[in-house]
Amino acid sequence: MVRKMVAVVLVASAMLVAACNTVRGMGEDVSSAANSTENAMNGR
Repeated sequence: MVRKMVAVVLVASAMLVAACNTVRGMGEDVSSAANSTENAMNGR
């Protein structure tokens, strides 16, 4: 029983870390796209 709980916690932790990295990467992509759009609008 304890081994199953430890396994579940480890898997959940790994998924949480992966999700945070994915969200961070998506935020950087959106920010980059916004900067590119702003630069195009300002003629840079």
